[in-house]
Amino acid sequence: MQLRSTAFRVAMIILALTVAQLALGAFAGLQQYEGKGFGYRLVVYPFLMLLVPAVWWWRTRDASTLPWGAFALIMSPFFIDITGNTLDLYDSFEPWDNVNHFVNWMLLLWGCGLLIARADVQPRWLLVFGITGLGAILAVAWELGEWYTFIRRGTELDGAYEDTLSDELLGTLGAFIGAMIVHWTTRTTSTKSPVG
Repeated sequence: MQLRSTAFRVAMIILALTVAQLALGAFAGLQQYEGKGFGYRLVVYPFLMLLVPAVWWWRTRDASTLPWGAFALIMSPFFIDITGNTLDLYDSFEPWDNVNHFVNWMLLLWGCGLLIARADVQPRWLLVFGITGLGAILAVAWELGEWYTFIRRGTELDGAYEDTLSDELLGTLGAFIGAMIVHWTTRTTSTKSPVG
């Protein structure tokens, strides 16, 4: 129970810090936030961060069994992305965008994978394939969202094609690593035990 309480607190801290930085980005008028769709993000990020826990609770109606560890992993990429903007890492540290896409997709699909693994998917290679495929689909959806919210009318349009392809590749590779972590860490656990 203590582990679950700790995971819940971690998830709520991640959510609170993300929302605080989003509000700063939307209203502070600082240069590193300019033209990056923070008005959209202020609405969309908290919604996406709470979507999976809300659906999970709605399906189970049992708050005591919510896998907050997995939810915290799913929420953390939003926090990392916003923190990168707050610290101006996208403009001041060139590799940041690539590192960000790889690590964030690894964390996101690790969290999603822990939820998927509860279904005891067999054969196990199908679990890895499914998690990686979900990561690739989410990488494409993310890039479409970026294009719509700030690239199509912004200053980054010239290099957008190459950047989009590398982001999708790195996201898919990160998803594969997340899938392998799920495969390794859940293969001996019972589906009855709380994962995450």
